[in-house]
Amino acid sequence: MSRSKGGWELPISEGELSRLTREMDEAHQETLPVMAASARDLTQELRDLETAGPDTGQEQRVHLARRRFLVGAGASAAVLALAACGGKSEVKAAPSGGPSGSPQSGQYTGDLKVVALAAALENQAVGAYQAALTAAKDGKLGDVPPVLATFAQTAMSQHRDHADAWNGVLADAGKPKITGTPLSNHDEVTRALGQVKDVPGVARLALRLEDQATQTYVFATFNVASAGGINTAATIAPVEAMHSAILHFVLGQYPVPDDFINTDKAAKTSLLTV
Repeated sequence: MSRSKGGWELPISEGELSRLTREMDEAHQETLPVMAASARDLTQELRDLETAGPDTGQEQRVHLARRRFLVGAGASAAVLALAACGGKSEVKAAPSGGPSGSPQSGQYTGDLKVVALAAALENQAVGAYQAALTAAKDGKLGDVPPVLATFAQTAMSQHRDHADAWNGVLADAGKPKITGTPLSNHDEVTRALGQVKDVPGVARLALRLEDQATQTYVFATFNVASAGGINTAATIAPVEAMHSAILHFVLGQYPVPDDFINTDKAAKTSLLTV
């Protein structure tokens, strides 16, 4: 185990953390082809819906959105297994307005609003891990085991891959990519990052973001109309859940307390400020 100058001790061995990080990256690499295929399906389905036009009956539009569902059913099954028995909380559609009722531009509508939200959440995670790595490099977090920095770099890279997938869908739909973090809670997260002084503080904040992302994707599988959107979210969610699980171990929480994934921490599209 590794002990920092401030007395904090990594609760698991560096060898264990290295193994978990390696397995996490292997799982991510395995999902990349499926994620890319699902994103392409989502793009095509959105084009189909646009071609169908607003006068098309809702039943027909839903049929267009679902017709590729069986192709990616395996990915959906993975996230549904994560969500199974996840409590009694009712899943409701996210509100379409901005935070505290503020207006939004409306450039992202329907499933594209969820896509934009996902890209923004991924960008937020990338920024948080980058800030943590910079703080560690500057000596602001005490002694940080190199293996922990490797985990942060790996997770950050995976979040960047996920953001690229979602932004590819937006670009193909003729919408602006989400290149920043247009979320109403971003200032709060930035302030919190600036206040942490040790590894556990960073880990708790990262866990909060990872749980939010995981649960948002689980929520999306029940609320988006397109099969491609369902399958893209379902492919990414298990990887995000692995990030959370490893952070629980870093915080010395045995066993990981959440046996099943709920949606009470899922982000709503009202967080978007674009």
